Amino acid sequence: MSPDVIPEAQVAPALADPADKTARAHSRARAARRRRIVVTASRVLLLVAVLGLWEVLSRAEVIDPFNFSMPSKIWDQIWTWVTHGTALGSLGEQIWYTLYEALLGWVVGVVAGVVFGIALGRITLLADVLGPYIKVLNSIPRIVLAPIFVIWFGLGPASKVASAVVLVFFPVFFNAFQGAREVDRNLVANARILGASDRRVTLQVVIPSATSWIFTSLHVSFGFALIGAIVGEYIGATKGIGLLVAQSQGTFNAAGVYAAMVILAVVALLAEGLLTFAERRIFRWKPTTSDS
Repeated sequence: MSPDVIPEAQVAPALADPADKTARAHSRARAARRRRIVVTASRVLLLVAVLGLWEVLSRAEVIDPFNFSMPSKIWDQIWTWVTHGTALGSLGEQIWYTLYEALLGWVVGVVAGVVFGIALGRITLLADVLGPYIKVLNSIPRIVLAPIFVIWFGLGPASKVASAVVLVFFPVFFNAFQGAREVDRNLVANARILGASDRRVTLQVVIPSATSWIFTSLHVSFGFALIGAIVGEYIGATKGIGLLVAQSQGTFNAAGVYAAMVILAVVALLAEGLLTFAERRIFRWKPTTSDS
């Protein structure tokens, strides 16, 4: 056999290889779609089963409908608020008031957490000096600060924003701090060899490297911001979802309490979806570990 002649057995796999890769890619895509459908259907079925069981047990008075209410009454309460408003005004106004407080507290807490986290992660002396104070402040149950903030700042949004800030700051701070400490030392050394100043190393090496750590804390921290705003409103406010909860509790309206919780859950899920979308856009280079 001539050395210039390639055996047919070797040519066939080479020619078939692109087609095989395409077929495998389509197969993986179909499997991913099937998994998403199964996961979504399972979630819906689980929710329907839980709500249905709750409704049946309440109507049969196996559980006390006065204290536990039932999904149909909760839906009626939400529909009443949507169509006729609440005792405090329109439902949209209450949602926006709480969302405004949570968003403002979240932004302030995130910015402060990132700045302090990166600073202490980069400056060892500063971390050694402030470290014990950070640990002491973190050990304080921050929910108990809400009444103090109401005393300091009154019943307006400032006290709720302050409650949100202290709940958001620490998870963001610790993630930013850890992200700054976990930066690849070779990248920092190479940047310094190329003549980068401390400021440029921080802005162009440390912060981008810590971004994934920071984004991890953002998902949790927005929920904390909502909690801070709600707790502040529950203690004392002129409007907001937390005040709706307090009023519903005061009138023994269990359906109103659950309805407010459902509204908050929807707001939190929408915020989580926006954060996930932003994270995927920013970190498009990262492999997806879940199809959820």
